[in-house]
Amino acid sequence: MSGKLITVFGGSGFIGRYAVRALCKAGWRVRVAVRNPMNAGDMRLSGEVGQVQIIQANVRNRPSIVRALDGADAVLNLVGLLSEKGRQTFDGTQALGAQNIAEYAAQAGIKQFVQMSAIGADLNSKSDYARTKAEAEDAVKAKVPTATILRPSIVFGPEDDFFNKFANFSRFLPFLPLIGGGKTQFQPVFVGDLADAIIGALASEDTQGRTYEIGGPSTYTFKQLLEFITDAVDRPKLLIPVPFFLAELKGMTIDLLFKLWPFHAPPLTGDQVRLLKSDNIVGLEKDKNYGTIADLGVTNLETIEVIVPTYVWRYREYGQFHVKVKDDVSRVDI
Repeated sequence: MSGKLITVFGGSGFIGRYAVRALCKAGWRVRVAVRNPMNAGDMRLSGEVGQVQIIQANVRNRPSIVRALDGADAVLNLVGLLSEKGRQTFDGTQALGAQNIAEYAAQAGIKQFVQMSAIGADLNSKSDYARTKAEAEDAVKAKVPTATILRPSIVFGPEDDFFNKFANFSRFLPFLPLIGGGKTQFQPVFVGDLADAIIGALASEDTQGRTYEIGGPSTYTFKQLLEFITDAVDRPKLLIPVPFFLAELKGMTIDLLFKLWPFHAPPLTGDQVRLLKSDNIVGLEKDKNYGTIADLGVTNLETIEVIVPTYVWRYREYGQFHVKVKDDVSRVDI
């Protein structure tokens, strides 16, 4: 693959930073297409001198997409939203953005195309996030039939928006909400393993035109994940079941307030609650013949038990270099 150029849209985000490093290690030249290049200068450190190029592009601006694709051999689209803010909407950014990229990639004759989607993407979903992820998949496959679709479960790593969020909640909330009773299942995958799956998707023509569900080595309920987080940060909390309808109403209210004061992402939205109504694990759609991360050559997956404590320690009351002594209430230095 040495010398081939891949354009990565959304390459400065959480998943993008790991993906770019993996691509550089695999020998790709990488063009990182971002809305604000001034905030992505450190991406050049992901590879050797000159291996990473930063270019301005907005998936809603078609001329900028054409510039970003000029001379590219492959495309990786990682653009996605967890909540809407201003012009960054699910329809305009996730669905239409993917369609724009795929349309111009097809015109450029690019056949290697990896689209990052999500487990649970469904055209009939009541969640705008899941619906537009599915619309993005269909738009990409219509324009570039050889595209590979990756559908991960929740992705964990030092900069994630799941384990960090609830670990932070445990610092100031007297309890944590078990939305829907905490029964929703997840299969968290380490961001480094997902980056390796991207490399696997690009490494073989056999992956073209296929969809892969990407999950970690174990499944957990939402309740089990909250129990794991509170134990990892040593902040025991009461877990109180909250019905979906009540959590959705609260999420919609919070989302509205944050749209009126749009300086930070909302901690919870109604759309995110709607996502929690469906399990987020590999293999639920048995009739679709989806591949798995193992089919992409990625095995020996990292677990949350090994990785998550290495970065949520900052939410502990007593810092990093202390441990609990299970048979003693005291804390000792290590």
